[in-house]
Amino acid sequence: MSKSNWNADNIHDQAGKVFVITGATSGLGKEAARVLAGKNAKVVLAVRNLQKGENVAESIRKTYPLSTVEIQKLDLTSLESIRDFADRFLREHDRLDVLINNAGIMMCPYSKTMDGFEIQMGTNHLGHFALTGLLMPLLKKTKDSRIVVTSSLGHKMGDIDLSDINWESRDYKTMKAYSDSKLANLYFAYELARKHDEDPDLPLVTASHPGWTRTELQRHTSWASFLNNFFSQGVDMGTLPTLRAAVDPEAKPGDYFGPSKHFEMHGHPVKVRSNKLSHDAKMARRLWELSEQMTNIKY
Repeated sequence: MSKSNWNADNIHDQAGKVFVITGATSGLGKEAARVLAGKNAKVVLAVRNLQKGENVAESIRKTYPLSTVEIQKLDLTSLESIRDFADRFLREHDRLDVLINNAGIMMCPYSKTMDGFEIQMGTNHLGHFALTGLLMPLLKKTKDSRIVVTSSLGHKMGDIDLSDINWESRDYKTMKAYSDSKLANLYFAYELARKHDEDPDLPLVTASHPGWTRTELQRHTSWASFLNNFFSQGVDMGTLPTLRAAVDPEAKPGDYFGPSKHFEMHGHPVKVRSNKLSHDAKMARRLWELSEQMTNIKY
């Protein structure tokens, strides 16, 4: 099969490996969990709503009766919940092969997380920054471990104001705040990939974006929901960049995967390139330092 048509059939048996997927109750995370469970991985659904998580796990078990699916409580809007999840996971597991930072919110009304962060930056970037840092000891201990960071085409409209990251001095623009959070995802992925050069024990970090995929992410925007009818692809295709980023044996630190066609909106996953701003190493370092200060998580 040509690499330009990479799909779930390209995923080798994942028996013995442990995957954590955030936001696995719907959309990309749910589909990634289903596919990986079908490849014999142990899949941990890190979710805010335990009942929804159990429903997903039950549907996976019906399809794959021998699969191992676990549900764990994780609320990325709360540093306390993130610490509780990490403490519990580190107690109960002796390996973590792949952390898929998938959960996200998009273009919602202005609000703050429990720790006072603007809700989109707080959930999409800072929550995952904290989670990854807390799980890092186990990731480093697990041979050939990997971190997948989920970004978006929306990163191209981002331009983070680090002096007002919580939108306390500006009129709130929800699309801009979302784009900023997706740019932050790439700053984080690329900065961690650069650190891999200095510390080979660090897990390999890759990034992905789903193109234009129909998910619950668009529920706050009527225009996006309407345009889904014309431009979007199904979640089975939209999840493939995440899966390739998670398992492709030829992936290198900092590789970014997205759809191959129609301005990266549709198609099978290939390596793509994010915009010039996302490769600003100085800005990435400044965001990293600010993220450490805000979350009190030191790598």
